[in-house]
Amino acid sequence: MFKTTINILGLLAVLFLFNSCGYNSMVELDESVDSQWAQVENVYQRRADLIPNLVATVKGAANFEKETITAVMDARARATSITIDPTNITPDALQKFQEAQDGLSSSLGRLMMVSERYPDLKSNANFRDLQSQLEGTENRITVERKKFNDVTKNYNSYIRKFPSNVTAGMFSFDKKPYFEAEKTASEPVKVDFGK
Repeated sequence: MFKTTINILGLLAVLFLFNSCGYNSMVELDESVDSQWAQVENVYQRRADLIPNLVATVKGAANFEKETITAVMDARARATSITIDPTNITPDALQKFQEAQDGLSSSLGRLMMVSERYPDLKSNANFRDLQSQLEGTENRITVERKKFNDVTKNYNSYIRKFPSNVTAGMFSFDKKPYFEAEKTASEPVKVDFGK
């Protein structure tokens, strides 16, 4: 009888420790990071889906800007070819993803600058609509990246605090990387009125 009571108390103590050790909270926070990553990918996919329509519209009005159009399509292909497993987001994988997306953003910026030279294109209703959708999507990307960084901060903070860090180490809950600003974000903008 005494052994049974000790075993039951021991089992209850183990259950209490696992319940209060933070494991379940870590799982929930990890799932939040994964879920928010899916939303980040969703808005990037929306942008990738808009690009072929935008390119087709630009081609019709500015058919001799093939180099710019090709650069956009190549950048889109690179950006959509890089995928990240949300359960294993590493700093290197996130950096490669971010570099590909930044390259696409840069190519799209050049395409928008080219459009300024074509009054017919700027007055095209399809182009204006696509441009507006693209601007909205870029804003959504910024918002979702911020939300990703917020849920990642909550997760990283939780797994690093004591006593959660002990459980995190036992069950391989590792720190997740953040989105960072583009490397060129700190450089001054170059303005060229030469053309």
